[in-house]
Amino acid sequence: MSDSTGLSRRLVLLLAVACGVAVGNLYFPQAVTPLIAEGLGTAPESAAMAATAAQVGYTVGILLLVPLGDRLPNRPLISGLLALTGAFLLAAGLSPALPVLVAAGGLVGTATVAAQLIAPMAAGLAAEDRRGQVMGTLLSGSIGGILLARGFGGVLADHLGWRAPYLVAAAAVLLLAAVLAVALPATAPSTRRSYPSLVGASLRLLRTEPDLRRSCLYQGCVFGAFSAAWTGMALVVTGPVYRLNASTVGVMALVAGVTMVLTPAAGRWVDRRGPDAVGLVCMVGALASAGVLALGGTGGVFGLAALTGGILLLDVAMQSGMVANQSRIFALRPDARSRINTAYMTCAFLGGSTGSWLGVQAYAQVGWPGVCAVAALLCAIALGRHLLHLRGRHLLHLRRPLRRAAQTAPVSADPRE
Repeated sequence: MSDSTGLSRRLVLLLAVACGVAVGNLYFPQAVTPLIAEGLGTAPESAAMAATAAQVGYTVGILLLVPLGDRLPNRPLISGLLALTGAFLLAAGLSPALPVLVAAGGLVGTATVAAQLIAPMAAGLAAEDRRGQVMGTLLSGSIGGILLARGFGGVLADHLGWRAPYLVAAAAVLLLAAVLAVALPATAPSTRRSYPSLVGASLRLLRTEPDLRRSCLYQGCVFGAFSAAWTGMALVVTGPVYRLNASTVGVMALVAGVTMVLTPAAGRWVDRRGPDAVGLVCMVGALASAGVLALGGTGGVFGLAALTGGILLLDVAMQSGMVANQSRIFALRPDARSRINTAYMTCAFLGGSTGSWLGVQAYAQVGWPGVCAVAALLCAIALGRHLLHLRGRHLLHLRRPLRRAAQTAPVSADPRE
């Protein structure tokens, strides 16, 4: 079955798989960091830079490559970027030393932005009465890719070594590139604006749209906390407190599958209560998760349960907050949603890569409590900014009736009154 524009249900599922595979390339390195350190003879904190480099590269790719979705035909652009991703994954899997792996990981992140190109393309192809359903399916694919990537990376690396996840991912991405080169419908560019103009438009929107700026701050901070926690958790679980293997990290990631169920519910809640109300709950939940995660440093069954519960709470809060933020920003400028999304996702992953780097530094200096402190601080910054916004909005609502009353009050002709 297909709609009037030819976007079949089978193609939607294929695109959801593509989103999951593309996004997953950013996350499986987090689960194999200890094995990379062992295999390349370096410190775990140094090996974690491979995961951080991928997120930095992804930020660069969103800023510099995603705007091309409005300028170039989507089929060759998406399949070409996936082919490049496969080549860079192959280079990463064959890296002889850590600097080469970090550089290759950064290039993987830069090229694997297919999900951010697929979403606006699918929104344009879908019939209006199916657009929400299509977007929900693609988001579920991305979340599934994130969850499965960590499990896939950890288990495969434990059995076949740290290079195996990179090489298997390279084969999967190259196969997907070939399939999409045939399966994607032909699309015409929506604009002939120059490339510098397209990139600059996203930066100008950040300057002119205050709601976009605060949404970027919210997501950047909470995603930074999420990245710090995940990067540090791989180190603490495989470290002296627990002495578990990378497979455990991957299995722990699978419990966050709850997020796939709760995210659509968060969307319905946003429709009823508005993004600010939902965002407030998400930020409070994210801050609380840092306290739960801190208990994970105690070790034993209780500590492992705290790590699992804390990362689940943080994941649900982060992804539900994403729904609220995107609902807010996509209502700002319907004529510029792709450029708005470029600005938003660039800031989000800049926050994620910063959080990952801060988490590594904190673990090296203080250990797991330092990682939890970084996560708490980032969440507190987002919550504090949101409370200031809510307070300002509340004061504005109080002033409006007083202003209207002053304007409608009768004016006495007697100057003594």
